[in-house]
Amino acid sequence: MIYIKNKSEIEKMRKAGKFAAELLVYLEPFVKSGVSTLELNDIAETFTKKNGHRSAPLGYKGFPKSICTSINQVVCHGIPKKEDVLQDGDIVNLDVSPIVDGYIGDTSKTFIVGGKTSPEAEKLVADTEKAMWIGIEQIKPGNRIDDIGNAIDDFLTPMGYGIVRDLMGHGVGRNFHEEPQVPHFRSPRKLAKMETGMIFTVEPMVNLGTWEVNFDRSDKWTVRTKDGKLSAQFEHTILVTDKGYEILTKV
Repeated sequence: MIYIKNKSEIEKMRKAGKFAAELLVYLEPFVKSGVSTLELNDIAETFTKKNGHRSAPLGYKGFPKSICTSINQVVCHGIPKKEDVLQDGDIVNLDVSPIVDGYIGDTSKTFIVGGKTSPEAEKLVADTEKAMWIGIEQIKPGNRIDDIGNAIDDFLTPMGYGIVRDLMGHGVGRNFHEEPQVPHFRSPRKLAKMETGMIFTVEPMVNLGTWEVNFDRSDKWTVRTKDGKLSAQFEHTILVTDKGYEILTKV
């Protein structure tokens, strides 16, 4: 069942989204060569606690850290580690989800370490971000959830990208993952109509090669591209409003 948020809940989601956006901005200067993903995790956790909040991923179904750090061919759910040290030219997605007064803000961004990488990787990152905005533009009451994925697919597929199908956007609020699921690829069927008060994420995961992925059996979290090619992702939490949408995870 899709949960429609009331005015009080929407206001709390605004606060959670705002802090999530602030956390991602705070982390950006630390995304540089020589910094480990564990250091980024610890910086995020310290900033979150200092502001009186908690990290939703920490302990969620056994996840051991506070943020997800996904480098190069890692699609999502990368676990921060001391040995994962960023190098110039890497692309890395930081996914943050703080809990503020019981509600969760969820946002992510793919960074280019050192500011420059291969032209192919730069285009992947730029096209993935553009795809997210194309999907967001479909959000308004009366449109359907599948309109988001259909629009993203129409943009990305002709360029040869693989849009991950095993993981999707999702509703968010008091719970980390709620209905509806939000596919970023063309749906074979009509999905639910959007209504004012719905809150969900738009977060396309886009691969340079196949859409297929492998789930790490050892840590049970890390998702990698099946062919070892690069992957990028951007994410915002969105509120459906009377006239369209409001981005909750924007500074």
